[in-house]
Amino acid sequence: MRLYKATLTLILPLVCSRLSLAGDQQWVEVRSPNFSVITDAGERRGRDVALHFEQMRSVFGTLMTRANVNLPVPLQIVAFRSTKEIRQIAPMFNGKPTELAGLFQSGDDRNFIMLDMSVENPWYTVFHEYAHELMNGNISVRSDPWFEEGFAEYFAGIEVDSKEARVGKIPEQTYQVLQYSGFLKTADLLRVQQYSKTYNETGDHRNSFYAQSSLMVHYIYDNQLLPKVAEYFDALHFDKKTVEQAFQGAFGMSLEQFDKVLRQYYTGGRYRYYPIPTPPGIQAAQFTATPVTLADARAVLADIHAHSMDHRGQALGEFEDVLKTDPNNAAALRGAGYSCLMAQDFDKAADYFQRAVARDSKDARVHYYYAMLMSRQGSVGDKARTDELKKELETAIALDPKLADAYSLLGYAQVYSGEPEKGLATMKLAVELSPRNEGYQFNLASAYLGNNKVDEAIAIFQALAASSNPEVATHASAALRQAQDFKKRGLEFRMEAESSDSGTPEPHNKLEPPGLVARSTTADTSSDTATTVVTLPPSAPIHFLKGKLKSVDCSAGPQGVLILASGSKTLKLYVKDTAHVIIIGADQFSCDWKGISVAVNYREREDGDGDVVSVEVQ
Repeated sequence: MRLYKATLTLILPLVCSRLSLAGDQQWVEVRSPNFSVITDAGERRGRDVALHFEQMRSVFGTLMTRANVNLPVPLQIVAFRSTKEIRQIAPMFNGKPTELAGLFQSGDDRNFIMLDMSVENPWYTVFHEYAHELMNGNISVRSDPWFEEGFAEYFAGIEVDSKEARVGKIPEQTYQVLQYSGFLKTADLLRVQQYSKTYNETGDHRNSFYAQSSLMVHYIYDNQLLPKVAEYFDALHFDKKTVEQAFQGAFGMSLEQFDKVLRQYYTGGRYRYYPIPTPPGIQAAQFTATPVTLADARAVLADIHAHSMDHRGQALGEFEDVLKTDPNNAAALRGAGYSCLMAQDFDKAADYFQRAVARDSKDARVHYYYAMLMSRQGSVGDKARTDELKKELETAIALDPKLADAYSLLGYAQVYSGEPEKGLATMKLAVELSPRNEGYQFNLASAYLGNNKVDEAIAIFQALAASSNPEVATHASAALRQAQDFKKRGLEFRMEAESSDSGTPEPHNKLEPPGLVARSTTADTSSDTATTVVTLPPSAPIHFLKGKLKSVDCSAGPQGVLILASGSKTLKLYVKDTAHVIIIGADQFSCDWKGISVAVNYREREDGDGDVVSVEVQ
């Protein structure tokens, strides 16, 4: 994650309520084998942008020795001809748009990359985030932050032109940061996690973490040690070795010895810098280019706003502005429906989606959104509506076979409509497309249980119980205990049956596996043989905030509300169950907390407040 990732910015509204685009500028869409670039900077620049991304995609396959390179979430690239235009979609800070040359904005169903083509180098930030997305789509096991961020920095520093990509150069900034901020001990670097202060707070330690992680990955690639990294993470996460034991076993040296080795690498100033030729099948001249109307361009930018924390409140009005001049604009109809769906205005969303399908029946996103709408309306369980939901998802998948979310929702619907084997197979496809999505993994494990494949389920729950996301780890640990108990009781049940005279157990003794965990369900503890059904942690990011607790409201127990003051703003942060929230630095949650300093991990709500993941008392 980098400073300019949209999901990490402060939440402040735009003063302007509609997009302003130069009407006399011609927009064009350039399509390459794997990317779509929409730009008003001219067709030549659009082809250049598409070529850059095709080359970087190819380089990733070389670095990670993968034949197929997937993205778990569809990507739209928008290249602006001027800084003025990109400022309209930039994240806000202190009421003003952030100055940036490139922006990566992530979402559950759609990712966006925005570039300012008027600056010299708009690539670094977006390629850093693009590396993360490529890793999410291709590497099943999530490694620790030092390698994730170090590789993303290594990847972002690759230089590209029309002939080749030049890989391995250590940016001068890396040397400067380490010279100014100093080195961390390798033992401390390896222990940094997503929730650590070093990872979340700005300052010298965070700068050193990024720079030193980058330097360490450069050292690993220069010395062809990537297999050793795999050994290290296997020993650490699966064999449960300590950091010291895992490192010594994988690299053949202690952490203290490696401290000296890395400093020698740094002071030597030498690195392996080599070219990778552009694959012969990737030529900018072969890409297609088609004109884009101003209405369609406005719809794309409104879609960016619809997926942005800072601007989503104005998106519906922007879509409706497009529809005033072009009532049948398919992209605006789809986007307006999505905005209404997110605001839980289901009737209005359904109307927009139906109009969008009538205008463009080949749009996979419309069919997926309409299925999502039906699932949120509680259609799963009603046979006719479930059949319609599944049909919409099957259509979406036929139109876009890489739409991972559609597979996940379809698998869920299949399991609950009496097709457990189909559901299991479909959920496996979702995990193959997005192997790091822990929500998909959780549901896959539950589907395994539904098919009486208990050992496979337990293996997944065990891996998720070690997740760096505390919310995922908590849910997985509970599910793991229940799955293990189910297995134990199943064994006892079979032993009882085998020892009985008839060999046939009584019907009332029949065991059923724990149920599937749905993305939108609520707790259900009606049966002691069923897994507690919880809301799966969404894939939206966890935000980090420090401040002073003004008060805690526990009047609606078991829920609690933290009133947190941070700088000039005050947030309400909701705790679903005060007896089961993750607390660090205190024995338990207290409704009497007041005036104390805390650090909170939370997920943002539509109104700007949040739902608490964990609280650290400081």
